[in-house]
Parts: sequence; structure tokens; C-alpha cells
Amino acid sequence: MSRATVRLASGEIGHGQLLGNDREKACLAAIFDALHQRPEHRSLVDQLIDAVESRIHAEDRKHAEQTAATRVDFFTMVRGDN
Repeated sequence: MSRATVRLASGEIGHGQLLGNDREKACLAAIFDALHQRPEHRSLVDQLIDAVESRIHAEDRKHAEQTAATRVDFFTMVRGDN
């Protein structure tokens, strides 16, 4: 788990945490959390979050499609009373 807390020069405090050992990403998450608290930056941060969310959903859909293309359905056929 990586965690970060930052304080902007304007006073806002942001927190970020994520699984793994990537301190830079945790720090970026904290910065965006702090920026999102400022009304003048909120819409820009929301746009960034929407773009990232769309990319993640597209990657998930692609992965699901690739997995479905290789799926094999097994079934048992019964041949009489042997």
C-alpha cells in the first residue's frame, strides 16, 4: 500500500492511496484530491477523472472480448442406456 498526503500552497490538504509500491502515483492522487477541493480546478479534475475512467472501461471491455473469444463451453452427451 502506498499513501501520500500533500498540502498545497493555498492550504488544501489532499490524500492519496493505492495498492502497490508506487509513491509517485499516490502523490499524484493526493495532489488531484487537493486540487479538486478548489472550485476553480474542480471541473478540470472531473474531466481528467472522466477520461481516465473511460480509458479503464475501454480496456476492461477489450479484455472481456478477448477472453470471450477464447472461451470453450464443455457439455456431456448421453448416448442411450449403456
